[in-house]
Amino acid sequence: MDKLLVIDDEADVRYAFKRIFDMPDLEMQMASSGEEGLRLLKEFRPNLIIMDIRMGGMSGLQTLEAIRQLDTKTPVILMTAYGATQTAIEAMKLGAFDYVLKPFDVPKLQKLIFEALKASKDMSKPVTFEGDSESLDDELGIIGRSEPMQEVFKLIGQLASSDATVLITGESGTGKELVARAIYQNSPRSKHSFLAINCAAIPESLLESELFGHEKGSFTGATQTRIGKFEQSHQGTLFLDELGDMSLPTQTKMLRFLQSGTFERLGSNKPVEVDVRVIAATNQPLEQAVSEKTFREDLFYRLNVVRIQLPALRDRQEDIPLLVHYFLRKFSKIYKQAEKSIHQDALQALKTYRWPGNVRELENVIQRAFVVSKGDIILWSNLPTEVTQDAASQPAGPNATPPLPSTPQAPTPTGVALQDQNDGLSSDIDQLTQALFQWTRLHPDQKLIPTVERELVRQALKEVKGNQVRAANLLGITRATLRKRIEKFDIRQEINVD
Repeated sequence: MDKLLVIDDEADVRYAFKRIFDMPDLEMQMASSGEEGLRLLKEFRPNLIIMDIRMGGMSGLQTLEAIRQLDTKTPVILMTAYGATQTAIEAMKLGAFDYVLKPFDVPKLQKLIFEALKASKDMSKPVTFEGDSESLDDELGIIGRSEPMQEVFKLIGQLASSDATVLITGESGTGKELVARAIYQNSPRSKHSFLAINCAAIPESLLESELFGHEKGSFTGATQTRIGKFEQSHQGTLFLDELGDMSLPTQTKMLRFLQSGTFERLGSNKPVEVDVRVIAATNQPLEQAVSEKTFREDLFYRLNVVRIQLPALRDRQEDIPLLVHYFLRKFSKIYKQAEKSIHQDALQALKTYRWPGNVRELENVIQRAFVVSKGDIILWSNLPTEVTQDAASQPAGPNATPPLPSTPQAPTPTGVALQDQNDGLSSDIDQLTQALFQWTRLHPDQKLIPTVERELVRQALKEVKGNQVRAANLLGITRATLRKRIEKFDIRQEINVD
């Protein structure tokens, strides 16, 4: 649950926050002065602080200064009825996340609070390698024992302690932001802020202002001076996701900053100097964008100081079981349910799927399967159609029917009563029946009973190496019936029987 601390000497403002942000997943505490707010900071440990600038006793700026001596990371949003530019600049220099004017626009304030809470989580939740089930509530794991992921882990460790600009490339959903956070958390800048911005999610006309800020009156709608993400990230780390979507004019300003460490706000000629480490990421082939003149070549070389290429999930299939079990543990904790396992057929389907959405898509699939499964095991039938269709579309031979899901193997330890075994068999048959019906829905051109019958005959003959007498006994039919089935399904040559 997120925690919000509101510090304001006006009772009406505190009451308004109680009404507007009365949410089940948000816990609030109120303070009527800076002094009281500092006391609550140690006890309440908020994820976000919203505070008035002008208060009796300690002012908002004085309180912010004291907060930063105790806590360098928790985002602080300042409120003021006075839109003084100098106040905004001073607040940002002291490490404020942003500021808003009273009376505030509720939807804009809600959006700002959401951004600040996300930034707080990004800074506070440590990223671990391979995951740690014992501390899953507090940690996010970069999962992988495959060779490509081991190379990624080595690079993170090698460059984390430096200030080098990093370019993370890879398809969507491969975990680029998670890697950026791991670099930040293992760097000397981890005591300061980490801010992430998705360049593709912000309209081109607003991106420059979002990054570099603007002066009051610099364009239509610029009613107050705004500090950009670069100034907010002073002494910290700024993660620029989907950098390939940045326009050429913004790229030019970005290049100047990387070269000199300075920039100018929109509507200003005064250079602003900040100390920020830049980590950039893109799912686009920047080399191609450079050749097509949609991305500046000089900016590309400035960004490409150290490059981390994240592998697609289909290129590290051996990591899929690790990821699956990690996500199953995760959703078990989220939904407060017993941990679930996954059936071999379902896991095999996940391993053979192409995963265009990579790890993000796998997480969504496991979440869906966890929710829809009725028992304590994830079955083939619990997976989305696109996954099972893809797995079932890979037959063993040119004339083979799509593979059927196999029967779950139930353990039968010594001493288990016959009734218990029968109950287990009944449960296994129920699960198999569900999987077969799902297979039929995926392949309406295939007839279920003939297909199953043919497969049983094939598997029985394989089991006994073509001995028809033993195969008939295994199936519980006569040898003559078995011969008819062999002729009916034309499988004599396939299994090489007499």
